[in-house]
Amino acid sequence: MAVELRTAVPGPKSRALLARREAAIPRGVYQTTPIFAERTEGARIIDVDGNVLLDFAGGIGVLNIGANRPEVVAAIERQAHAAIHTCFNVTMTEPYLALAEALNRIVPGNFEKKTLLLSTGAEAVENAVKIARRHTGRSAVITFSHAFHGRTLLTMTLTAKVATYKYGFGPFAPEVYRVPACDRYSSPFADEEQEVAWTLENLRRTIEDEIGHDKVAAMIIEPVQGEGGFVVQPPAFLRGLREMADRYGMVLIIDEIQTGFCRTGSLFAIEQAGIEADLFLTAKSLADGLPLSAVTGRAEIMDAAQIGGLGGTYSGNPVACAAALAVLDVIEQGGLPERARDIGNSVMQQFRDWQSRYELIGDVRGVGAMVAIEFVQDRVTKAPATEATGRIHQLAYEQGLVLMKAGDHNNVIRFLAPLSISDAELIEGLEILHRSISTASLELQRA
Repeated sequence: MAVELRTAVPGPKSRALLARREAAIPRGVYQTTPIFAERTEGARIIDVDGNVLLDFAGGIGVLNIGANRPEVVAAIERQAHAAIHTCFNVTMTEPYLALAEALNRIVPGNFEKKTLLLSTGAEAVENAVKIARRHTGRSAVITFSHAFHGRTLLTMTLTAKVATYKYGFGPFAPEVYRVPACDRYSSPFADEEQEVAWTLENLRRTIEDEIGHDKVAAMIIEPVQGEGGFVVQPPAFLRGLREMADRYGMVLIIDEIQTGFCRTGSLFAIEQAGIEADLFLTAKSLADGLPLSAVTGRAEIMDAAQIGGLGGTYSGNPVACAAALAVLDVIEQGGLPERARDIGNSVMQQFRDWQSRYELIGDVRGVGAMVAIEFVQDRVTKAPATEATGRIHQLAYEQGLVLMKAGDHNNVIRFLAPLSISDAELIEGLEILHRSISTASLELQRA
């Protein structure tokens, strides 16, 4: 058994640190699991009380190749001994260049590319919008329902979820327009083809009638909307966005910050739709936990910004770049996309079995090893079961399983375990999740 609980969760040392945290850190910095980690190994978290927990969250999709991967640790150590920081805008380092070359090679698109390295996913989004605006000479940006693109002013504006991320933080950035994305579970349409057609037509009307087709600089979308609840965008819809971007001269920005690096069963999710982005965003699992992000795109678009218009003090830090190069080496050894598909098939099969047994489960969806369960109070109204989802989450961590919630109403449990997880660890984690769902369902029935 992987899980080993020496104390209740949280244990006494974590509770003591939580008391210190209360005094030192603002309440707005939320944590899903009330423990303090001491170290991590693959798909396991060892907390300060010595409890060993299984990780189905992966630091929000950051640890696709596994936590503390030895190849990455070794690369970090080598680079730290050589140079921790110079600032690429002052004195360049080769790891930045090597990583840019690698991303230019592997990001989908049969055209010349260039890459800008940054520190966070939000920075990548912000800079992609800057570049698109500079290239097109236009200002408007289209974003979609269920979107999450970050917590800075512009990225928070692009993000859909109000209650958690936006409430009280306005006014928001101007010239951002939100339109519906596809959402099969909530859709009133009988089939996916009808929904895609309506959603694309609604987008066309918005561009032509409400914004002006010559005013839109870019559209930005996640192929699978992560924080929105793992809402999968149909390949036909993504292909329609590509066609519309070409028709109106807009820049198509694909945000693969969470879906990238084998999570969905291919190196990148848009490969499954057969499209290419003008600007392509990566972060999270790019550097196995070190802060690093990238904007990779068409060379002529990437070169639109004036000299000095792009960069940042920590952007493309050499230690983070060394970690990312090691990550890409691990991926290029092969097997990770196949492993993601195998894991995803096992998880999806379990989730659908539970769906047939528990009325609490309204929907199961996902791609590859990016799978989620949506919990509802009633399958007809689809009213969100937010409290029950929170209870399932609590029951799980008390038994040693770390989970992440998602969705507009926090009624979705998302699966983002490291792809290095063993079959035995996966089975054990799923058993804990099953017990948690069963217990929560019984509690609801008794209530």
